Formats: sequence, C-alpha cells, structure tokens
Amino acid sequence: MTEMIRALVVDDERYAREEMIYLLEQFERVKIVGEADSGELAIVKAMQLQPDVVFLDIEMPKVDGMEVARTLGSLKKVPLIVFATAYPQFAVEAFRVHAIDYLLKPYDEEQLQQTIARVEQLLLQPKTDASPKRIDRLPVEMDGEIYYIPIGDILYVHREENWTKIVTPTRDYETRMTLKELENKLTHSSFFRIHKSILVNLVHVSSLTPWFNGAYQLEVDQRPEKLSVSRNYVKELRQRLEG
Repeated sequence: MTEMIRALVVDDERYAREEMIYLLEQFERVKIVGEADSGELAIVKAMQLQPDVVFLDIEMPKVDGMEVARTLGSLKKVPLIVFATAYPQFAVEAFRVHAIDYLLKPYDEEQLQQTIARVEQLLLQPKTDASPKRIDRLPVEMDGEIYYIPIGDILYVHREENWTKIVTPTRDYETRMTLKELENKLTHSSFFRIHKSILVNLVHVSSLTPWFNGAYQLEVDQRPEKLSVSRNYVKELRQRLEG
C-alpha cells in the first residue's frame, strides 16, 4: 500500500478550509486527517492527530499562524509547515519558523503541486542512512538577509529577552528563534545547555571554575566573558567534557 501523507488544514475561514481540502484531496498520497478553525484548536489537533504536514493560515484571531508554528516546533513529532495566506509580506517571518513553503491565496494549483512534491520528497523518499544527519550550517535570518553560520564556529547561544544571540569568534548574530528551537536543530552536534538561557559548544570550552552554591563559571575560546553554569547541569556537563 502506498504510504500516505497525513495533513491537517487550519484556517479560520470556512470556505478557505474547504477549498484547500478539496485541492489536497486531488493528490492520491495526501490524506486529510483533520481541520481546525483557530490557532488554539490547531495546536490541540496537531497533538492529538500527529499530522505529517500542517497547511496553516497566518492571519487568525487570538493565536495566529506564526505562534502556532512556533508551538508545533517544540513537539516531539514536529510536522512540516506550509503557510497559506493572502498576505505576501509575511514571507520572511514564515521562513524564520522554518516553513517549507508559502502559498498565496487564491491558490495556484501548479504551485500547490510543487509544494506537494516537496512534501513527498521530505517525507516519503527512502532513507539510505537510518542515523540522523548532522547539519553543517545554521541558517539565520537577520536584517532581511539569511546567513549560513558554520556550526563549528558557534561558541555559544544566549537568550536575551525576545532575542537569541548566536556568538562566533568573528561576530554575533541575533534571531527570533527560541533557545528550544535552536537546541532541537543542534541536538546532534556538540552543544549542551548549561543554563536555562545558554547553550554552549563543548568543543570550544576552555575552562570550568567553581563559583558558589554548587554552580560553576565557564569560559569559551576567544571570548573574555564568564558564562554561568547552573548547578543542575554541572554533573552531566563534567561527564561530557571529561568523556
């Protein structure tokens, strides 16, 4: 039996949902497992149904599509996100939350075909290697440009208020991605959380010094600042550093 792609359709406008469902039903490998008319319901349905892909409107009251996408990014099984909207100005923000595509209303059937082909490629192509693939570069959108930062160059990542700072030897980058989102992307690399707001690349750790109340301070190569290590992370951190 042909493997099916499980899709959830989210739009607060009934007719827009019905149109998307109708168009998706023309693809034999796509199975509509549910629909939602609000961001809140979309999150609940995604947790219950565990779709492979979510076709997601952006402009919705209360919880909009961007917030839904960020929330879904923290799930154990993260679905692919395809935004469907009448507003092209959201495109840059959409790719900040790692949507795989961006469909404009009214829908173009040829573009939808290309989107489904991309979804099939990501979900259904046979895996030649069962082990997770490491990413070599981290894409970060900043000031309207996308920078591809070599993972090995990242010294540490620090969450500051509504921004996350990515620190390298040559410059710092700021992104709206949360620390959790970055941690998920770097899970197969040499990064370790030393504090609720700090991830460190263990390859670049140069010193670890006792501080107070069981906490430590850590330094990385080529940077003068001392980073706080919460005592809850100290034992595992030392195990990782000492092999």
